[in-house]
Amino acid sequence: MSVPPVDLGPQTLTIARLAEAVRDEQLDAPTPCPDYAVSHLLAHLVGLAAAFRDAARKEPGPTTDTPPGDVLPELEPGWRRELFGLLGELAGAWQDPAAWEGDTRAGGVSLPGAVAGLVAVDELVVHGWDLARATGQEYAPDDEALRAAERFLAQAAAEPADGGGLFGPPVPVPDGAPLLDRVIALSGRDPRWTP
Repeated sequence: MSVPPVDLGPQTLTIARLAEAVRDEQLDAPTPCPDYAVSHLLAHLVGLAAAFRDAARKEPGPTTDTPPGDVLPELEPGWRRELFGLLGELAGAWQDPAAWEGDTRAGGVSLPGAVAGLVAVDELVVHGWDLARATGQEYAPDDEALRAAERFLAQAAAEPADGGGLFGPPVPVPDGAPLLDRVIALSGRDPRWTP
């Protein structure tokens, strides 16, 4: 049995710990994601965990065939239990080497399984930073996931089509900036963002 390219388990545990520490009074706080409060970010994490779990399983349906909408995602009651369960299922689904092979769907788009897996890793790393920064928590992403996100975002930023990156143009950072700052900057966010 071959080993999956990236183990999502450690990073999903990091997200679960961050989410567990979110206080109810922080749900309306701003985040680095434009127009997203903490509650919207958590709802987005619930949705993406389900979508990329199903993408790994090659299970088409509403979670994989629905493109991201313009409507802000709403957090449902019981979100903590739901998010924790989905994060575990997400990590488990990508443990299967078959998840990284062939084609799948996510966000209404067909793409190679290996690309979908890297998108999931990137989402977990970047949104983990968003959540930590918005709620005043320390953030230490999984090193393997962080390095995979860097490679993925650097490649996207270097695409000759537009050079604009996946989520916006990369933000300049000083030479020698920490790896996390470089990854966040490649995602189009300012690593110095504060609420």
